[in-house]
Amino acid sequence: MSDNKKTFAIFGNPVEHSKSPQMQNAGLKKLNYNGIYKKHHLEDGNNIKQVFLDENYQGANITVPHKEFAFKNADEVRGIAKKIHAVNTYINENGKVIAYNTDAPGFLKAIESFGEVKNVLLLGAGGTAKAIALALQEKDIEVTVLNRSEEKLKFFKNENITSYSWKNFKPKKYDLVVNSTSAGLKDEYLPCDKEILEPILKEALYAFDCVYGKITPFLALARENNCEIKDGEDMLLYQGVLAFEYFTNTKADEKIIETMRKGLKGQ
Repeated sequence: MSDNKKTFAIFGNPVEHSKSPQMQNAGLKKLNYNGIYKKHHLEDGNNIKQVFLDENYQGANITVPHKEFAFKNADEVRGIAKKIHAVNTYINENGKVIAYNTDAPGFLKAIESFGEVKNVLLLGAGGTAKAIALALQEKDIEVTVLNRSEEKLKFFKNENITSYSWKNFKPKKYDLVVNSTSAGLKDEYLPCDKEILEPILKEALYAFDCVYGKITPFLALARENNCEIKDGEDMLLYQGVLAFEYFTNTKADEKIIETMRKGLKGQ
């Protein structure tokens, strides 16, 4: 029966740095699931649905910069993804492409380790920021979006989420500051000017960076200002666990979750 091996993938550009395969494959192996998960470098996001079907993938994750393309190309979008207009998970349901966003619930699970959070400043306005902002809003947590330029803020304004560009920002006190930009991923940049950021971090309790596996300049600055810090590992883990549950049609228990965490860490 080994011929019936199911294939899963992660689409991205770039994708070589992704740790999703080692996490997902660890989970598949632990479950004794006849499947393999691999990387798929995709240049043009407009082709995502076609490539997904042509490759006969049973499921896929979607990372930067294809989440909005994946949303537009899906046959059916379910859950909070309908509002986010960005998806990170595809499922092949009898030849139909069904799309979900597991970033939103994954983020909420990741910040559970912090204390009570009532007020969040979210840096960036891309697909991940949309997921986080709407997830927080659904939980009645006040969220403010801050982005370099004005044009990407329309989405948030339409959802009645307070949003500012750097030019017109009016800061207040926030419990949690989140970096959803790629600043610090492959460089030593902060997600916004230190003059803006430092006074806010001085007042904040917690800082979260969606970048994982390193202390970014943002997290380093937050730590200097006595914030409790956390990188994106748990968000990546939990969004991956939720996607895994869709892929395998199972509920992941603690053993599977811990195996996937070890996979993510390359252990």
